[in-house]
Amino acid sequence: MGTDQITLTGLTVVGHHGVYDHERRDGQEFVVDLVLDLDTTPAAASDDVADTVHYGELAEQVAAVVAGEPVNLLETLAARIAGVVLKHPLVDAVQVGVHKPQAPIPVAFGDVAVTIRRERGGR
Repeated sequence: MGTDQITLTGLTVVGHHGVYDHERRDGQEFVVDLVLDLDTTPAAASDDVADTVHYGELAEQVAAVVAGEPVNLLETLAARIAGVVLKHPLVDAVQVGVHKPQAPIPVAFGDVAVTIRRERGGR
């Protein structure tokens, strides 16, 4: 398993996820943080983006999931994002944090998030 990491934080995308009709109708911002475990040795040696995970392309792929088909739960959204990240053959594991800063919570709060970790092979 790779001991190196690529981190992408604060990816902000409007999505229509949630259990309430107004969330699905109006949408709101979701913020995604990713930590990818992989071996960056080949990329460092070649100095070629083809030997690593192109984080710009990855950001677009994750944004498409967040902006895509609505789900009820942050847990489901995080799992879908993890699945997209793990399609990259160089990624051994990923930690996905999904924040919903405008969640419909009736008391003052700073943020709510779900964080999951998934490894290649379903662990």
